[in-house]
Amino acid sequence: MPPIIAFHTVAALTALVLGIAILLRPKGTATHKLTGRIWVAAMAITAITSFWIQELRHGDGFSPIHILSIITLASLARAIYAIRHGNVKAHQRAMIGAFAGVLIAGAFTLLPGRIIGGWIFGG
Repeated sequence: MPPIIAFHTVAALTALVLGIAILLRPKGTATHKLTGRIWVAAMAITAITSFWIQELRHGDGFSPIHILSIITLASLARAIYAIRHGNVKAHQRAMIGAFAGVLIAGAFTLLPGRIIGGWIFGG
């Protein structure tokens, strides 16, 4: 496995696990803020590294999944801006949207011809 794919996968799994933990735990605490910062970094790494994976595997540039990466990065920026300006509701919406993005992208990795799908289902 190329290092960029391994790095992307670790970041995505970190974002998935931390995202679930954040959703289940109390909000506004010091732990929430620290975990949230780590989650944002994992999400950003996941989104940014995705731009190199398509080219690496197929050599044909970007795919529709990269639109989700752009939306994720915008959502993270919107969430940070919102919370820094005291808009908790906008922060929540943007963060939930970004988390939905990792779930959607994760579901796409299970499709035939994708690396994770191949590991899980064979092929």
